[in-house]
Amino acid sequence: MTRSTFAALAARATVTPSGPFARFLPALAAYASLTIAGILLLALPGAGDHVGPLSGDTLRLLQLRDLLAGQGWFDLTQYRLGPEGGTIIGLSRLVDLPIAGLIRLFAVFGQPPLAAEALALTVWPLTIATLFIAAAGFGGRQLAGMIGMHVAFGLASLYAFTSLRFYPGAIDQASVQMLVLLALAGLLIERRRSAAAHGMAGVLAALLLAIGPETAPLVAAASLGVALQWAWHGQAFGRAARAFGLGLALAVTAALVATVPPAGYGQLRCGGFSLGLVALVAPGGAGLFLATRLAGSLSRSLRLQLVGALGLALAAAALLLAPHCLAGLFSSPDPLLGDLGLAEPVETRSILAQIRLAPEVAGGFYAVGLFAIAVCVFRIRDRQQVEAHLLLGALILAGWLLSLLQLRYASFANVLSILPLSFLIADLRRLSQAEPENINAGFAYTIAALAAVPVVWVFLGTVSQKGIGRFITVSAMTRATAPLPPAGACRGASGTALLARLPSRMVAAPPESGADILRFTRHRVLAVAGPVPGADQADGRQTLLQIGLSPERQALDLLRGANVALLAFCPTDEETVAIARTHPDGLYAGLLKGNVPDDLRLVAPPKPGDLAIYAVRPR
Repeated sequence: MTRSTFAALAARATVTPSGPFARFLPALAAYASLTIAGILLLALPGAGDHVGPLSGDTLRLLQLRDLLAGQGWFDLTQYRLGPEGGTIIGLSRLVDLPIAGLIRLFAVFGQPPLAAEALALTVWPLTIATLFIAAAGFGGRQLAGMIGMHVAFGLASLYAFTSLRFYPGAIDQASVQMLVLLALAGLLIERRRSAAAHGMAGVLAALLLAIGPETAPLVAAASLGVALQWAWHGQAFGRAARAFGLGLALAVTAALVATVPPAGYGQLRCGGFSLGLVALVAPGGAGLFLATRLAGSLSRSLRLQLVGALGLALAAAALLLAPHCLAGLFSSPDPLLGDLGLAEPVETRSILAQIRLAPEVAGGFYAVGLFAIAVCVFRIRDRQQVEAHLLLGALILAGWLLSLLQLRYASFANVLSILPLSFLIADLRRLSQAEPENINAGFAYTIAALAAVPVVWVFLGTVSQKGIGRFITVSAMTRATAPLPPAGACRGASGTALLARLPSRMVAAPPESGADILRFTRHRVLAVAGPVPGADQADGRQTLLQIGLSPERQALDLLRGANVALLAFCPTDEETVAIARTHPDGLYAGLLKGNVPDDLRLVAPPKPGDLAIYAVRPR
């Protein structure tokens, strides 16, 4: 079927949104209300805690509490995590600020501290979910009009509903990053190519970097797309490109001043926002601004060469300034984890590790992005909104390729896929309405709509591998976009209750219990589970592993060398059991057998499911 025939058939479709639902805000209110109601109905009845299940949620809460208690704005150190001196956490103050403001607001209205905290941790993710749906609808309308807007609203609502990152208690930065990235993409494909939209896109690109530098490859792809559009169109795109470059340069510099103390300007932190990153981004934005101002009259060929030279210069500077940061994308997990038979954290898994460990949910991470890339390629071939699909396709491809190395990028590819897939579904909807007797058109529309939802791929993979009973749980549903950590004992307030009654000390505890110990007690811990944004836990993590697998005398020397006063032991912890199994002569294996060294004293008999606390005798 030719494009002209398709257009003629689509024009015959008469069912379009009408009344208030033909306007953006009323439609947004309807979709957001349904999504929030669904989330609350699913989350609140069985909620046992107001904080999300990931370590990042708990660490953000601790950072908020420290900030509200008077810790400095620029000080991101968690002083109770890691060896002496604490550990710097790369959770941006730009996200802390509005959540802390909500806590203060609810406290002003007479709520007790814990209730104010719980309210803020409920309102914040739902607010981000609403803005996320709005960003999707804006981008969908730019591509495919009102029908595209409604399709994008629907896809974004499903994504938010099936992702734990938008549920009450989820306060790490993943949801904010997805929101900002989706809004950035929508502004870059704005139909009028206005300077205002592109200037705002530059600001959002800078915000994305300030929240988490791991998004730098996506910001680079977006910036390159804007630069190439200027190189192709020249003066016609000059104002938009200048606004983007200027917005990026000014906003990233402002973010540096707002979040990094002058004393820290000389530090290069791969996992955190620092001058090293700004030194690349700000000149890049300024270079684009100057190029569009001074070289707009050059020929297309010379403009393309100028953009290529600017890109190569920035790439060379990145390799020169921070080659170890780039290598971090390709780094493998700690080989000791593999020797113990333990899987690396979900967020840092490669596609091969994910397929090996949980093949039934792999489709939820990779299939939608690949589908969207194919759609963009065919749209470009058919000359349908070529530049918008080139830009979206490049962003999705960047996120998808990075997700092959580290799974955390899959959510970015899935979120960006909402826009081109909304256009496809809107077109197929018009076609099925234009030819209601055409079964193939209706079938294609249904299949495309289902294939655009990550949880559908999780459902198909889980049912094919393990049956439908495995899927009908909240955790299985949400694995499409935000997998839960493994559940276990020795967690929460009850598992750490005995420890909470003891004076503050350095504790050697299983990483899975580390965040809870920080939250429910005043003790210090060597490490917590999972990748912590911007934090270097290598020393504490290695010390914990060596303590568990070393023989008794050597383990005690390690405990004393790390100034550990209390050993928290969990006989059901996965890592503890793996260490005991692979190192039968080690400390953990002996404790599991009931062999307690003379220099360890059991503080009190633990209740089932609680941490067993041993005091380490001084030398």
